[in-house]
Amino acid sequence: MRRLRAWWRSTRPADPEFVAALARRWAELPAIARTPAQVIGRHAVGCEGTHGVFPRCNLSCTPCYHSRDANRVRTDGAHTVGEVDAQMALLRRRRGPVAHAQLIGGEVTLLGPDDHAAALLTMRGHGREPMSMTHGDLDDDYLERLALGPDGRRRLRRISFAGHFDSLMTGRRGIPRPPDEASLHPYRRAFVERFERLRREHGVRFFVAHTMTVSPANLAEVAEVAHAAGRMGFGMLAFQPAAFVGDHRRWHEPYRAMTDDDVWAEIERGLGARLDHTFVQHGDLRCNRVVYGFWVGERWYPLADGDDPRDLAARDAFLEHFGPVNFIGSSAPVLLVKVLRVVLRHPRTVPIALGWSRRRVLAVGDGAERSSTLSGLRRVLRHGARPMSVVMHSFIDAADVAPAWEATQRGEVAADPSVRDIQERLAACHYTMAHPDDGSLVPACVQHSVLDPGENAELRRLLPITPVRR
Repeated sequence: MRRLRAWWRSTRPADPEFVAALARRWAELPAIARTPAQVIGRHAVGCEGTHGVFPRCNLSCTPCYHSRDANRVRTDGAHTVGEVDAQMALLRRRRGPVAHAQLIGGEVTLLGPDDHAAALLTMRGHGREPMSMTHGDLDDDYLERLALGPDGRRRLRRISFAGHFDSLMTGRRGIPRPPDEASLHPYRRAFVERFERLRREHGVRFFVAHTMTVSPANLAEVAEVAHAAGRMGFGMLAFQPAAFVGDHRRWHEPYRAMTDDDVWAEIERGLGARLDHTFVQHGDLRCNRVVYGFWVGERWYPLADGDDPRDLAARDAFLEHFGPVNFIGSSAPVLLVKVLRVVLRHPRTVPIALGWSRRRVLAVGDGAERSSTLSGLRRVLRHGARPMSVVMHSFIDAADVAPAWEATQRGEVAADPSVRDIQERLAACHYTMAHPDDGSLVPACVQHSVLDPGENAELRRLLPITPVRR
């Protein structure tokens, strides 16, 4: 009976601690971000990231968001695991029991596989679902040693990686200076294939994302990357318009000569679909654009049509009834029971879900008639449906972050509208980093623009590449 009660408790749709964390996040958002489409504070607390854990990288990028001292810091496994533990513990206290978190710094594979695995397990121990951020220049042996451990037994049942590939990077094995984006397609494809092989041979499940920095130099190639990389098996395509952040010695272009809309239009052109980034909102739309969708065969379809009031009603019903349901870290059977309990309590969600499903099948069938429904079903049954989201993260220039953050720290709302706009974006930030020393949580743009230079200078003394005489 005790086990049954414990199981029933584990399947309750809304964990009170998670609900309380959502309420805190909603209260922290500026008024401009509290929209019907907002996900933060209603279904998620946002994404989290590590800092000061392994700032060094063995590739070079233009631009590079690391400070000039980052590559003068030794990668140290014990330091990484200890810092990850402290940062995740603070996030667990402040942001609740579950969240997505990135193991990020410099290049994650400069960590030994055992230290890397220890960091991931530490993050999971604090209720975080970790994603390792890499430039993708790795091999099968490293992945096997990461997932399987020294004894050859599987220690990680699922791994999540984001691989960064673009022609602005130099030093990649086999192609140290890519002439264009298309020349990197074999490396992008090989990255996905390594994880597919790991799953096939060792049963390790995976999620892989593709990230890319966009500047005026490669803007015209974004459509081709979206078109090709989207078909390679990535679960997410993420694009970051270049910003004046980090090492100023690597700022070689007029990045603001292009706009976010320019980048977004190229992504749409590559996928051959309209991407309505206002349908769901993650933080501030000036910072994040997110569209969910799926592949059926060679075509990608958005998960909803923002111009259809029925899809808008379905979104609102989902956030109202399923928003407090924690989807992270639950096994499939537990999650299924959670969903069933919500459905039993709110049966009107069933016809809403069925109507939404029918509209998606009609879209796949390319029409609005019964024959299109049958055609769509046949296509889904023949090809399957593979989820893939599209995101764009627009970082703020360092020169703009500093005065806005200083005003926020003083408790002031800036009189200058441009500074006030940056304050709003920082207050709505989807991406947070923790500072256990003073108990603070800071937006990623603040971390990279304001705090990283001093932090990495201190790390250079703490973890020098070569021994320092004292």
